[in-house]
Amino acid sequence: MPHTGHILHGRYAVVSCHVERPLDDAVWRRFAVLHEAQARGPLGLHTHWTAPDHARPTGGDPAALVREQAGWLRSAGLQVDLFCGGGWYLDELVAEVLAELGYTDCTATAFRPDYLASDAVHLQLDEPAWLELPSGRRLLELTTTHSIGLLARGVLTPDRRQIVHAYFHDTDLLDRRRSAALRVGLAILGLKRQPTDLGELQRGLRPAKTMSFAKSLG
Repeated sequence: MPHTGHILHGRYAVVSCHVERPLDDAVWRRFAVLHEAQARGPLGLHTHWTAPDHARPTGGDPAALVREQAGWLRSAGLQVDLFCGGGWYLDELVAEVLAELGYTDCTATAFRPDYLASDAVHLQLDEPAWLELPSGRRLLELTTTHSIGLLARGVLTPDRRQIVHAYFHDTDLLDRRRSAALRVGLAILGLKRQPTDLGELQRGLRPAKTMSFAKSLG
């Protein structure tokens, strides 16, 4: 992967899993099987601010919670380099903590999730970018472009993005239809693009686009 400029050659595909029920044996068995054929990918923090079934914050200090969780992971000897906000939530203070920690963020999406209220804070970007923060720090943003549904519907439709970043939840593996759609979508995506992972993108990608964090919120 190149270390200067944008990715110069090829079109790449990455997939991330939002692991939310790692202590559920049925979920974990399916998740482990999915990764038997390749080395496990890089580890990220996926914060639910309110509850396992209520991801977006309803109070408290979201930035402080991210810092607390990052500290716990570090104390447990886990190398964490990525972040995705539960419910696709990210604000300036959380972004500042992520930049301070040296994380790369994956919270921005190329689509607006249907369940978000019209006035809900959301970061929407079509492609990776550097986000300029009020402190002067920059945060590398690796946009999430496809859900399982979008991946399945886009199988026959050309996608001209240089990087496709699809995501799924570990619990999707318990649903036969969603699991089957994921496997088909990933198989076809792998035929069209060069597979890589978020760790490689984080180390090698230097997006050409730089933009203000505040102006990118919608």
